[in-house]
Amino acid sequence: MRLVVARCSAHYTGRLAAHLPLATRLLVVKADGSVLLHSDGGSYKPLNWMSPPCSMAVTAPDAEAVARGVSEVWAVQHAKSDDRLEIELHEIIHDSSHSLGIDPGLIKEGVEAHLQAMLADQIELVGAGHTLVRREYPTAIGPVDILARDSTGATVAIEIKRRGDIDGVEQLTRYLELLNRDPLLAPVRGVYAAQEIKPQARVLATDRGITCLVLDYDAMRGVDNVDARLF
Repeated sequence: MRLVVARCSAHYTGRLAAHLPLATRLLVVKADGSVLLHSDGGSYKPLNWMSPPCSMAVTAPDAEAVARGVSEVWAVQHAKSDDRLEIELHEIIHDSSHSLGIDPGLIKEGVEAHLQAMLADQIELVGAGHTLVRREYPTAIGPVDILARDSTGATVAIEIKRRGDIDGVEQLTRYLELLNRDPLLAPVRGVYAAQEIKPQARVLATDRGITCLVLDYDAMRGVDNVDARLF
């Protein structure tokens, strides 16, 4: 992982256009190819980013950019779309690279981990004829909660959350992009499963061809008998 603190500006073009004016920011270049720009606020979310698969080229600025104080230009191009992130670096304050090794992935506790275990045991809730391949299916960017096969034998990747928001959809999208590069798995369909899925997350998931599944925690535990309900 490369960490760069620099005075920079950035311009994103493609499905949308966005501009970050000149300011001091943290630039993160990850081993998976992703590039993220962070400010000193806004919690964990980057101001802008490019998800893999993408490539980055570092070039010298042209005369006009040099006159504006630009010392280096990063051009990050997505491999499967016209999305492009161009970062102009004016001053590099810090630049370091670190090898983090293989990450063991997130160890989930509480309700979310229980949901994963129960859904693996009750995989038919995803759809008739589904079978479990394995839990915590390993990938280069972290484990997929559940990998399954549907009734036709097609691969299904399932991401499980207690409360489903947009970040979970983005996470599953990254997994799907990676899994679909494997000819032994492709095509891989995504299922976003949670006790509650926010409307914005549902819209984004539907737009990306991801199925949403609301999980009834009590019914899955056998505490609530769904068939005995009056309404």
